[in-house]
Amino acid sequence: MITTTKPPPPSLIPSLIIITIVITSPCFFPPTATSAAVNEAEILLTFKKSLSNPSALQSWNATSSPPCTRDSSKWAGLRCTGGSVEKLILDNMGLAGIIDVDSLTKLTKLRTFSAMGNNFDGPFPPFSRLPLKNLYLTGNKFSGEIPADGFRGMASLKDLYLGHNQFAGPLPGSLVGLNKLSELGLEGNQFTGGIPDLQQPLTVFNVSVNNLAGPIPRNLADRFNQSSFSGNKELCGKPLPAACKAGKRKTKTKTILIIAAIIAVVTILGAILACTFIQARGSRRGEQAQFDDTRNLKKFGAAGRMGPKMQAHKNHQPEPMKEAAAAGGGGRRGESGKLRFVRSDREETFDLHELLRSSAEVLGSGTFGSSYKAVLSEGPAMVVKRFRHMNNVGKEEFYEHMKRLGDLSHPNLLPLVAFYYRKEEKLLVSDFVDNGSLASHLHGKRRPGEPGLSWPTRLKIIKGVAKGLGFLYKELPDLPLPHGHLKSSNVLVDHAFQPVLTDYALSPVVNRDQAQGVMVAYKSPEFIQTGRTTGKTDVWSLGILILELLTGKFPANYLRQGRGAAANADLAAWVNSVVREEWTGEVFDKDMKGTKNGEGEMLKLLKIGMCCCEWNVERRWDLREALSKIEELKEREEGCENDEEYCSSDGDLYSSRAMTDEGFSFSVTA
Repeated sequence: MITTTKPPPPSLIPSLIIITIVITSPCFFPPTATSAAVNEAEILLTFKKSLSNPSALQSWNATSSPPCTRDSSKWAGLRCTGGSVEKLILDNMGLAGIIDVDSLTKLTKLRTFSAMGNNFDGPFPPFSRLPLKNLYLTGNKFSGEIPADGFRGMASLKDLYLGHNQFAGPLPGSLVGLNKLSELGLEGNQFTGGIPDLQQPLTVFNVSVNNLAGPIPRNLADRFNQSSFSGNKELCGKPLPAACKAGKRKTKTKTILIIAAIIAVVTILGAILACTFIQARGSRRGEQAQFDDTRNLKKFGAAGRMGPKMQAHKNHQPEPMKEAAAAGGGGRRGESGKLRFVRSDREETFDLHELLRSSAEVLGSGTFGSSYKAVLSEGPAMVVKRFRHMNNVGKEEFYEHMKRLGDLSHPNLLPLVAFYYRKEEKLLVSDFVDNGSLASHLHGKRRPGEPGLSWPTRLKIIKGVAKGLGFLYKELPDLPLPHGHLKSSNVLVDHAFQPVLTDYALSPVVNRDQAQGVMVAYKSPEFIQTGRTTGKTDVWSLGILILELLTGKFPANYLRQGRGAAANADLAAWVNSVVREEWTGEVFDKDMKGTKNGEGEMLKLLKIGMCCCEWNVERRWDLREALSKIEELKEREEGCENDEEYCSSDGDLYSSRAMTDEGFSFSVTA
């Protein structure tokens, strides 16, 4: 007997078909995170093969744990989100070869690609095939012309940095279509032609040191200063000093008369309005219109000291400060232009407009920030530092970090008093220290007969620096770089030569590209070698500062940028060479006085400095050991006359044996 299976009812057939399709569909059982990670591993290994010297990526191999898993730390340069590679950070790794964009297109979640400070060359890769938000290629050897449509389709691109390459030809027209673009760095190339009229709300713009020509678009001229355009001989118009030459125009007499009549009418109406409102509004309105603009600081900074009041620049008033004025006159009343005080022990004795109305002068202008001394009508002098590269964190995180810095209180730290926040720029306000910086006393011109810093004074300064640095490490243990920018120009001294540290703990809020190009921590051997800083990086900065203090020589380390710089072209290497060859008194600053019976202690401090800036990070002292040794130092060595290891035999010659004792060996190569 044949047995048959009864077919399902006709009404169930469509449902079974749907269930079968769904179950057998690959979407029903999506790939696991592990399988996705394995696929990304294969993609990354394919990308690695396109590089000619991927030694820095040795940890990328098939035997490593898959990327974007719990144990994926060996995949250098990866940043993951949701189990997929979102950022590829390959800065300062000495990489060269071809950037295989084809393989990168398979990393579907990739949004940031950074390969700054490498040796990539050749034409601009076809990055328009990637849905990137951030592209950083500064400091390579790319060359040739970027196609006009090189950025077409990159609608999500926000940050684009191509500086310090060898690109040539006109700026690609497709830049105009990048509606979300906010930061653009094209400096240090060989671009030619004019600057496109970029209408995006850019916060960073730099085309300096190229071969660009023609007038600067007004939209850009009104928002960026001279440094954004300098180094282009044929560029003209504001903010550059070179005016654009007007072409020949055929103007009819009738047109000239009409224009003249209009000007006359406008002038008369202006005079009438001025007379009508001058008494009603009074000087307060005039002052508000005159000083509503934070750009006044920049304008007057370019001209130096301009008398008792800063000059008005109404034609260049940016929108943010107009909003501040509209919000109630700025200061504590208006939220948009509010100066926020962060110290609980200081009263709010002035507001933003009072600060901008004050007598002021330029203290310094550099790539990290311009400083101004502002003398308030009532109260002490303040220092205002203006930053345009502090967009690394959002508003809430920035506020929180500034509040944290305001809570710090130590005799050897310059306290942050207040700050002003806008997305485009920040102002940090602190007390004025009226005896200048350590750098000015070591390297500045002195009047005839004026003595240099004595040994007791230098010892006092370095002990104060050590105490301030130790306090930062105690109070900010979670920061990778509690200082990050320790150098002689950031050590201020009062008239008693008590030091205070400034520009500390700013690395979390400074834009990465700016930080790596400017901050001292990124000149360290470990960053040059591996592209990373360590818990001992500030110690290296302290060591260089000690050697600078004792020798009076300016460290070439601060001038060096990026991976691949000569390891021996620095102050530490020079000191080491003198010590190894023949120990002579020429290593110490000839202007240092008051060293009688203090040579032994000077020698001890020199050894401390050398152990702090040891090239090999593992052999370098940690901060606790360095601070302990510094604290033990005295102005004079007791019983020095009988100690040939540390003491001068004739005032010029010192023992080299002391520098090679166990525990004080020093190397300048990895």
